[in-house]
Amino acid sequence: MSENPDIRRLILTTFKLCGYTIRSGCSDFLVDELGQIPPDDRQKLLDDMCDHVQRQGLSVPVVEKHHLELAFRESQNYGLNESETVFSVIPDAFSIPSFVYDCERKKFIQDTKERNLLGDAGAKGECLRNRYYMLWQRTARHEMFSKGLLDKNDQGFVLRRVENILSTSKLKDVVVLGMFTKFADGKFHVEDPTGKILLDISDAKMHSGFFCDGCFVLVQGKYNEGVLKVSSLGFPPPEAATSSRAYFGTANTWGGKSKTLLKYSQRLKTVELTDTEATIIFLSDCWLDDAVVMNKLRVLFEGYDDSPPVAIVLMGPFSRTSIHYRYLSEKFSELGGIIAQCPSILEKTDIVLVPAVDDPPSSNILPRPALLDFLIADLRRKVPRVVATTNPCRLQYCTQQITIFRMDLVTKLCRNTIKFPDTGNLEEHIARTLVCQGTLAPMHMNVMPIYWQYDAALSLYPLPDLIVLGDSTKSFTTDLQGCTILNVGSFSKSNFSFKVYVPHNRTVEDSMIPTDEAEMEEP
Repeated sequence: MSENPDIRRLILTTFKLCGYTIRSGCSDFLVDELGQIPPDDRQKLLDDMCDHVQRQGLSVPVVEKHHLELAFRESQNYGLNESETVFSVIPDAFSIPSFVYDCERKKFIQDTKERNLLGDAGAKGECLRNRYYMLWQRTARHEMFSKGLLDKNDQGFVLRRVENILSTSKLKDVVVLGMFTKFADGKFHVEDPTGKILLDISDAKMHSGFFCDGCFVLVQGKYNEGVLKVSSLGFPPPEAATSSRAYFGTANTWGGKSKTLLKYSQRLKTVELTDTEATIIFLSDCWLDDAVVMNKLRVLFEGYDDSPPVAIVLMGPFSRTSIHYRYLSEKFSELGGIIAQCPSILEKTDIVLVPAVDDPPSSNILPRPALLDFLIADLRRKVPRVVATTNPCRLQYCTQQITIFRMDLVTKLCRNTIKFPDTGNLEEHIARTLVCQGTLAPMHMNVMPIYWQYDAALSLYPLPDLIVLGDSTKSFTTDLQGCTILNVGSFSKSNFSFKVYVPHNRTVEDSMIPTDEAEMEEP
């Protein structure tokens, strides 16, 4: 420990002017730290530390060593607080906070009730009601339905409940929001918390999107004697995240350690705009038991070692065929050996592992747990910055929110829609379905089973900045309501292509690893 009375005097004087007393002996480490920086920078650092100590809200004006250590770390972190991390992974979908709409108070409140994987029968109904009320309040605020409230000369549309419609025998120009359901007799109904109505969709005009059993729809038509003759079938209108967040305040709806939403951090926004070289890499179908795929992964890691990205996200399945756990563990260890040979990536890049439903332990219920610890134990030993996440999972880069979901969702939507869209691009219909439904699971729970009390992990409300799908169909990128929807495609099946996201300008770049002639000749 260095003895420098001038530095110690400077520390004590600075904190005393701010109204604080440092307990004897607690400033020793700070004397050493200040001795290693230029004298001209010491006062500024101490002033920053005083600001951080003030924000710690001490009950008495006596500063302990742990207060100084926290303030020093925060001051050294480019002016960011400890919770304001430039990049963070929220690996556990089961810890995502749940917010429900309070109809009486007309705002969202956090649901703090204890949650369980195996909820009772009432949990399923509560899950669907929460989805409904979220969409109801969003739709009711849309200009199509709020015009009549603001301008008596403009009637607009009236959003009705099912029970109001059932109380009459005939109504013209009915608009109702509810869950689109198909009963065992093959007939369609629209259902809300107050009841259900039989639908006649024989002449219905369907708007863009995939209409599946279990999704929520806006139905317009004429009601007569128990049947709603549908003239138009569409989704609840989408809403930009900037409008949605107004009803949550500063509450952290995203998850993570911060008590407030990092979306509002001006310091993180500054880092985001100034770091023009930051990138995040996304790959899907990373078959570690395929020698060609492993070779291409080696090329990728070695190629990016000169300019390491913020993170490389590897999505499953991590084996081409069903293999023994021990063999898969060996393949993860082999992957760790490849990454360990890339010193820059090893030091600066987070490796995020997102499992598919086929990865062990296999589970088709969402959210899907992370990979088993023993499978990646050797990988973690070789690469400390490996993060195993649930599926789906969330990332935070500065102020940007990123949702990652490994699922063949396009195939499920195409297979379960009541009518395939006649016009428009496939990616536009996919994007509209997700954004308008406000969830990653916009269909019946028999098709996409979920843990009812953890539906918040699948929520897309408010909209994130980027939705990353790991679907094995053709890759695409599209935008809707300020949200970018990206399908990575299959790394193993599509000529080793992958996506590069540049947060600075919010662009997505297509990239691929060339195939050698020798590999092309292999059967």
